[in-house]
Amino acid sequence: MNGLLNLKQQIKRNLVFLFTAGLLFWTSITLLLPILPAYIQDVGGTTQQVGLVMGCFAIGLLCSRTWLGQIADRRSRKIVIVIGTIVAGTAPLGYIFIQSIQGLAAMRAFHGISIAAFTVGYSALVVDFAPRKHRGKLIGYMNLAVPLGMSVGPALGGFLQKNTNYPTLFAVSAACGLGALLLSSQLRELSQKELNLQHPGLEQPVRDFQQLISNSALVIPGIVLFLVGLVFGTLVAFLPLYVRELDIAFNVGLFYTVVAIASFTVRILIGKISDSYGRGILITISLIFYMISMVLLAKANSAEMLLLAGAAEGIGAGILIPTMLALISDRSYSNERGKVYALCLGGFDVGIALAGPVLGFLESYLSYRGVFGVATILAAIAFVIFVTRSNKNLARSWGFALGREKDVFALD
Repeated sequence: MNGLLNLKQQIKRNLVFLFTAGLLFWTSITLLLPILPAYIQDVGGTTQQVGLVMGCFAIGLLCSRTWLGQIADRRSRKIVIVIGTIVAGTAPLGYIFIQSIQGLAAMRAFHGISIAAFTVGYSALVVDFAPRKHRGKLIGYMNLAVPLGMSVGPALGGFLQKNTNYPTLFAVSAACGLGALLLSSQLRELSQKELNLQHPGLEQPVRDFQQLISNSALVIPGIVLFLVGLVFGTLVAFLPLYVRELDIAFNVGLFYTVVAIASFTVRILIGKISDSYGRGILITISLIFYMISMVLLAKANSAEMLLLAGAAEGIGAGILIPTMLALISDRSYSNERGKVYALCLGGFDVGIALAGPVLGFLESYLSYRGVFGVATILAAIAFVIFVTRSNKNLARSWGFALGREKDVFALD
């Protein structure tokens, strides 16, 4: 913590505004998680159409990540953060007036731009502000906005669903997004000269997307995130409907609250650990927890098992996302972080986009339990790929994944 206390006052001010904006943004987004699948069904959607509409969120993410990443690098991190909050503040209002499946799919795709913009800009700006020796720690602390927002959002959404109506719920989501916009407008970025000081003595080449895609140091994290995106997309699209089918007296919002609490708890600790002992061992552990979570969901027959699955998923996500961001930041230059985040997080987007329609199709043959069984296999594949391909060769990958080898792809 001492290294972070020595940050300049202006940077501390920026981090406070950024963190609070992130808290409001993720509250806005996750408030809708336990609601939208039921809303889509209530307006006449089938299981497959629920998966399609929910998956369209990631289509908006995927189609906008590339150019938003370029804007973040060439012009401003702040601009893309503002774009994300504008979309988060306006898209929920569209759900109030749209009753058709096609219209909901289009609005959901537009809504997806919000995360594409906000996460690229937020992550890049946090790393810009972070001292190299404390990068993992600061990323971990700043990413606490995600589980905090996820703890408030779904619980608030579940409460509003029971006590108000859909228009009120969507209006509250929009208000949180607009609050994030107000705070984001107060941010001040580092100059290019200050950014260049992050790599003293290192030439910073200008690499385009084709060069980045051919770089295994970045591609493997992207593939792992793609598989985890499939797992997460399955969870978001089908958990509320799965709970309905199980006929268990269980508020789905509590699942996401448990996820958020578990994620928050581990994020407090993992940043310092990753700075001291490396990113590899933590990513390995996170993928094991993803597997545990999906196994518990596939076998769930009680509220207690659902809550245990939520805790395991929260631990997995709480470790994986900030540690993976730190890993790809280690492997990239400051002048390309927007593109790198677009590439690697784009893998996560594709996974979410495919999860709804593909797993929705499989559900008609496998049941919801079978779908979460498939998600278990996907998490296991991600684990195998990481422990065998995360570094230059098999031996070094295995050592890096177990915390016994340094990251040879790190630029510092």
